Amino acid sequence: MTEFDSESYLAQLTTRPGVYQMFDQSGDLLYVGKAKNLKNRVTSYFRASGLSAKTMALVARIHNIEVTVTTTERDALLLEHNLIKQSRPPYNILLKDDKSYPYIYLSSEDRWPRLSFHRGAKRRKGAYFGPYPSSGAVRSTLHLMQKVFKVRQCRDSYFRNRSRPCLQYQIGRCSGPCVGLVSDEDYQEQIDKSVLFLNGRSQDLMSRLADDMEAAAIELEYEKAAEIRDQISQLQNVQATQNIEGTRGDLDLMAVFSEHGHACVQVLFVREARVLGSRSYYPRTRLDESPEAILEAFLPQFYLSGQQQIPQEIVVSHPVTDSLLLEDTLATQSGRKVLIRQKVRDSRARWLEMAAHNAQNNLRSFLAGKQTMAGRLESLRRALDLEIIPSRMECFDISHSSGEATVASCVVFDGNGARKADYRKFNIKDVVAGDDYAAMQQALERRYRRIASGEGQLPDILFIDGGKGQVTQARQVLATHDITSVKVVGVAKGTTRKAGFETLIDADSGTEMRLRGDHPGLHLIQQIRDEAHRFAISGHRGQRAKARKQSLLEDIPGVGAKRRRDLLRHFGSAKAIENASVEELAKINGISGAIAHAIYDHLHTVND
Repeated sequence: MTEFDSESYLAQLTTRPGVYQMFDQSGDLLYVGKAKNLKNRVTSYFRASGLSAKTMALVARIHNIEVTVTTTERDALLLEHNLIKQSRPPYNILLKDDKSYPYIYLSSEDRWPRLSFHRGAKRRKGAYFGPYPSSGAVRSTLHLMQKVFKVRQCRDSYFRNRSRPCLQYQIGRCSGPCVGLVSDEDYQEQIDKSVLFLNGRSQDLMSRLADDMEAAAIELEYEKAAEIRDQISQLQNVQATQNIEGTRGDLDLMAVFSEHGHACVQVLFVREARVLGSRSYYPRTRLDESPEAILEAFLPQFYLSGQQQIPQEIVVSHPVTDSLLLEDTLATQSGRKVLIRQKVRDSRARWLEMAAHNAQNNLRSFLAGKQTMAGRLESLRRALDLEIIPSRMECFDISHSSGEATVASCVVFDGNGARKADYRKFNIKDVVAGDDYAAMQQALERRYRRIASGEGQLPDILFIDGGKGQVTQARQVLATHDITSVKVVGVAKGTTRKAGFETLIDADSGTEMRLRGDHPGLHLIQQIRDEAHRFAISGHRGQRAKARKQSLLEDIPGVGAKRRRDLLRHFGSAKAIENASVEELAKINGISGAIAHAIYDHLHTVND
């Protein structure tokens, strides 16, 4: 190995701002950093003393350094964030969060707009409010808005085919636009107030409501005035139970706690003095990372990802060295001034203390779970006579109903438990109905053909929910792709099919073993196997429902192959056809009003 000549490299290094990338001998990226002065920052890694254990371990592996000069330090921060997100270098502190954030969606193309829960890509036209820290926060907000503003939340297909108001109208949680019980103007007024509320402009909303109540009273519209009074009262009750004094606009409070090489960042979300909830994050850290370094790495990844709303104020538990640079970058991204503060008083201090307390409790609970997992992994290693503790495990299972809608599942576990972002489902095609062997072979072939070509990561252990035949088959599929490093283990339920009576089958030796019912390693295998079973069943049920809805189209009188094709081409799926109104169906060329009614009646009669 040729040592990295730091002295020669540093002599010619620029003093301009930019980003530096450190690589090992194999060309793998070790670390990404930013600097106001590249020469000074990179030189600091090669000091004779005063380096942390993490930095010394990093420097020992450096074989090459590449720099990218940027115009400003802010550009360097943005480039650093993108490179970390793209490459996930092992020596960077990384935010691990696979979940997408939920939103409240307000449709914009309808005469009577609808409020609804939304998660995922923002493809539909309309307004998206959020993101919210959890689905529970979204649903509780929607529930409140039903009571206060009475804006509809029902599906369009349900709304367009009502002949009388539904139960939500009867209990005072909808204004009944489906049957004309509210005027366009009054409904739009409630939409406007809902938007004020969702945008966090509670004070403006309360002023508007007060003016409306006074105007109604002057016009002797006492029933309307009483209704507005009730709206004000409900909103005041919410603000009284979830209030941070002196807060206007958006505020996030962020506390970090680290212990034993692990960290928890607890984020409390406040919008217009209303606490929406909190969320825990466990960034990947090294043993000697300080809370300040963890926060400094966490903040850009958290706010520059595009998933999280940038608030006007961020209160942190520890000082952030580059706070002015980060404020400037976040302000540019959000289009408004952003303030990062550490020293706070009164209610902010109390909420920050609560966030810090939760960060400590949540990290210790997380570590306790990891210790339990570590014990199970060690027990599994000994039981299967492995040289090292497995770092990645996969399990396959098959689900179908008498051969219908066969789906195979693949679940993935590591030292932290389930890695749901790596789960995969395989819709099985072109096999004899009910042939589990052929279905398993197809799923394994599709999975490991991709991994053998470089797409994905091999597991240390492959669990197969099945007996000797399926275990042998799995070994043959792996051998076809020259995969020999994976331990294949079958998990056979036995005649009783009860937990604790499983037989483990080693594909290499063909030997069978039974672990005692309280064996920690067996508990881990059961957890993985049961998760594969659950995931396969959920996939099968989805495919079966889709197939049955598709087959319903074939039974509609007057709808032949061409019309079915036209319907699917226009709407995209059987589910979308089911959700369509009679008027939407009749817009398709070749579908008359009578046929549209026949399609709608058939689909809804069968499903009801």
